[in-house]
Amino acid sequence: MSYAEERWTLEDITALFDGVFGQRYQTRLIRGDDEPLYRPANNETPYHQVIFARGYFASALHEISHWCIAGSQRRLQEDYGYWYCPDGRNAEQQALFERAEIVPQALESIFTHACGRPFNISVDNLGGDVEVDRSAFTARVVSRAQGYLKEGLPVRANAFLVAINCFYSHQKALADAIAEGQAVLDQLDVTASA
Repeated sequence: MSYAEERWTLEDITALFDGVFGQRYQTRLIRGDDEPLYRPANNETPYHQVIFARGYFASALHEISHWCIAGSQRRLQEDYGYWYCPDGRNAEQQALFERAEIVPQALESIFTHACGRPFNISVDNLGGDVEVDRSAFTARVVSRAQGYLKEGLPVRANAFLVAINCFYSHQKALADAIAEGQAVLDQLDVTASA
């Protein structure tokens, strides 16, 4: 196992997310079971939960991507208020799914590469009868990711990218990577109050 592979732990990605966002947004990254889910805080759990599937590193990054683009009102609703159509989608449902997934998968690809891992597009319709144009969807995701890298990422996505770049690419200590991610958010607060 290489040094990079040793650093691809769920504990580290969870610590990075929770460290950057936990206190400010009362949100934690949680390892779940079969299906991912976003669950807002409630009477039993005083913090919001970004729940990723089956302990998969890629699922964690994907669910973080969704959270990074969800607005404040969406973050008050279970699964951000979206309806999810599972495997077996028809052509129209698949087209809607792909349209909704371009942005989160673009962010996921950026996060994945920053962690030094290969990114895999997900068309997520394994049981469907419809033929999926994987290369066209891939091109749209890549184009959006390139746009983000050129124009800049949403603030929370940028804060997380800074933290994972520090930790994975620059091999800084976990606490230092978290502090640099938090500094991005702090800068936003300074700019907003000016």
